[in-house]
Amino acid sequence: MTQAHEALEYIVVGSGEAAREIAILSRAAQNLDHRPALVWLGGYRSDMTGTKAVELDRFAQQEGLSCIRFDYSGHGASKGEFTKGTISRWLEESLAVLDDKAPESAILIGSSMGGWIALRLIEELRKRGKGSKVAGLVLIAPAPDFTAELIEPNLTEAEKASLTERGYFEEPSEYSLEPNIFTRDLMEDGRDNLVLKGVIDTGCPVHILQGMRDEDVPYQHALRLMEHLPADDVVLSLIRDGDHRLSRPQDIERMLAAVKSLVA
Repeated sequence: MTQAHEALEYIVVGSGEAAREIAILSRAAQNLDHRPALVWLGGYRSDMTGTKAVELDRFAQQEGLSCIRFDYSGHGASKGEFTKGTISRWLEESLAVLDDKAPESAILIGSSMGGWIALRLIEELRKRGKGSKVAGLVLIAPAPDFTAELIEPNLTEAEKASLTERGYFEEPSEYSLEPNIFTRDLMEDGRDNLVLKGVIDTGCPVHILQGMRDEDVPYQHALRLMEHLPADDVVLSLIRDGDHRLSRPQDIERMLAAVKSLVA
């Protein structure tokens, strides 16, 4: 089958010094049906050409569904400086992409940090009372509130000093030769975007996939998220030998099965 999605396109988000070009790859639905569009929300320092995102697009092509992928600023094909990135900034870009593509309804597939963005996106859409309706959520190793919950409590004295003096700290990355950079702005902004503080009412079915060998986001974090979703129809799949990436063929199958169940 040919790759029938459109070429890379860009939208500008923000104005003046804060303006940045966000790269989008989108696939139109094959028929004018009313099934939801699939919207990919990637993780910290990952992009829309990763295994899971590409497999999601392939699935959309097979099923004749619309699929929207994009890169946050400072990631992948998008412009902007990574070190200026915050949850608020990446959330603003996610909203702008949804507004630009304007699907009637969408299933949000959020990986790691993308799970946090997805939960915030629902809050923001609800506040506005207009725009795309979220028909379902698939959260893969979701990392809501990771700055406050997973990073800050474990900072070393050297990392705390680096945050104060340099405005950021670095740590080696398992997935790249470049170190991970976490800025003071990201940490401070994270506190303004916390979701694990009360009842999260998404108003849609939620499927969470979580590896029990995840060294970045412990599976207990997914259990905690469940406690904040008392009103929703939530399925949690714990994968005993799964790591953080959940990119093995069997993990991709689970992701696509979850998406398929929500589309149906």
